[in-house]
Amino acid sequence: MSFVKSREAILLAAIVLLLGLIATRFPAFITPHNLASVYSDTTPLMILALGQMVVILTRCIDLSVAANLALTGMVCAMINVAAPDLPVGLTILIALTMGAALGAINGLLVWKLAIPPIVVTLGTMTIFRGVIFLLSDGQWINAHEMSANFTGFPRQVILGVTVMGWIGLAVALLMALLMARTALGRSFFAVGGNPHAAVYTGLNVGRAQFLAFVISGALAGLAGYLWIARYAVAYVDIAGGFELEVVAACVIGGISIAGGVGSVLGTVLGAMFLGIVKNALPVVDISPFWQLAISGAAILIAVTFNARSGRSKGRVILKSAEHAQ
Repeated sequence: MSFVKSREAILLAAIVLLLGLIATRFPAFITPHNLASVYSDTTPLMILALGQMVVILTRCIDLSVAANLALTGMVCAMINVAAPDLPVGLTILIALTMGAALGAINGLLVWKLAIPPIVVTLGTMTIFRGVIFLLSDGQWINAHEMSANFTGFPRQVILGVTVMGWIGLAVALLMALLMARTALGRSFFAVGGNPHAAVYTGLNVGRAQFLAFVISGALAGLAGYLWIARYAVAYVDIAGGFELEVVAACVIGGISIAGGVGSVLGTVLGAMFLGIVKNALPVVDISPFWQLAISGAAILIAVTFNARSGRSKGRVILKSAEHAQ
């Protein structure tokens, strides 16, 4: 019964209703093959949102994830052009390591210099984009310059789902284990829920926030390789503005901007909701520009819902404290 009343269940019901409405206009949209395709297209957003989730849980925000994705992806593409026979596994390791290093830069600036996360990540977002231009000299890397192994790996289909989709599922499961079964995962909730109490329990708030940025960066790096390989093109403005969709997926999925509240399942469902909207609008002859309006409305509704839930929980806590006295 607790799941039926949960935020995740409400969002799941909204997704089912949305699919039902789309099916009345275009029944082919809900065929298993097409839904698998929509899921694969949404995988980069889902991976980025899972990283952003950890950061937001600690009362921070990472606006550099899309720029991290673009920079890491460009570097992976350039490495592939220079060494086309490099194993894909090594390329993915490079992407994860580079993404984590870029995330660590954000984390260190927030932790050691106490600069507000939004200021840090706005700055690094611009720097990362600038570095892409310097590395590439503003030039594109196209499909014919990339090796078949590099671009083909995430597109391979296993049991009806692309390898990229399976990687997204693996990331979601690993993040679920991290958040539910490890001390690090629990520390993210504790730090975001009540940083002052976390300090008294021996938790290092700055270190937890630093590690959250590292995880977010690593996942952005992974998404960078997947994005570049999937679409077989690399250029300066790849995923421009995508960080807003990432934050939207988290908020719609029930991640509280105030920190300390959220779940992996909710984040995945939030990403899927946006992915379905993005893929469905052109199919049902609605301008893609409506996606911005729909996403914005969904964010406002989600934030309002979160705020109301937070106020009701606050009243219960205060009431309990009064009775305790």
